[in-house]
Amino acid sequence: MDPAVWIEESLAAAVAETGGPDCPPILAAAIRHAVFPGGGRLRPRLCLAVAMACGKGDAEAALTAASAIEIIHCASLVHDDLPCFDNAETRRGLPSVQAAYGPAIAVLAGDAMIVLAFETLARGLVKRPQALGRLVSIVGRAAGAPYGITAGQAFESEPVIDTALYHRAKTGALFAAASEAGAAACGAPSTPWRNLGSFLGEAYQVADDIRDVAGSAEDLGKPIGIDARLGRPSAVRDMGIPDAIRKLDMLVESAIDSVPLCPGRERMHDLIRHEASRFLPEKLSRRAA
Repeated sequence: MDPAVWIEESLAAAVAETGGPDCPPILAAAIRHAVFPGGGRLRPRLCLAVAMACGKGDAEAALTAASAIEIIHCASLVHDDLPCFDNAETRRGLPSVQAAYGPAIAVLAGDAMIVLAFETLARGLVKRPQALGRLVSIVGRAAGAPYGITAGQAFESEPVIDTALYHRAKTGALFAAASEAGAAACGAPSTPWRNLGSFLGEAYQVADDIRDVAGSAEDLGKPIGIDARLGRPSAVRDMGIPDAIRKLDMLVESAIDSVPLCPGRERMHDLIRHEASRFLPEKLSRRAA
């Protein structure tokens, strides 16, 4: 089966667990709105790609981890759009959860989704106890503090921020978890894969900083200019667009170089190049030349 289809079906099954006659209908609807339709599903696809590159192990465990990571990512977007943070009215070309259902439901939906991610791990790995502990640790580290997306969001409230550290926590953490989890689900050592996700996550955030300045709301499906309006850390603010694009290219090459020796190493290199080529529109990439 196409991995994209596999991911969507797994997410649908996980989200269905939050519905039913006993769940407040507005909360259930908000959770579904947050997850579907999805974006690029980069993190779960990375998780599955690493599992395939390792060439062994349990595909079902990798899919469970991939789904949990994507649910946490979607939860982080719900919280990111809240009035106390970005106050964004749109996400993925649709009304954000807070715009569609109100900030109170958005807070609760995001909270419920984070819990759902760990429930998904527990249900999917109940017969795989050897993988459960390691994957819960990987995903939990990426979601919380001091290294995860919660810490990344909290950096926005600090008076002085190291942009690279902020990017590694807010965006890189879940990418790193995806690459580690793909290996761990297959019984392979996960630590050697961490740098791949970290570099890709930082590259994606640098690209997002560039798109926030030079992209369009129609293309991105969300408001632009938020970093400048809210005084957020930004690679573009630190170094300008041409150098930010060069940094993006450097991070992608570092990601490629970091792939550990494995049966699918060359295929992984090709996949990284292909995915990274879509981080920026071609008209922006040319501005670094």
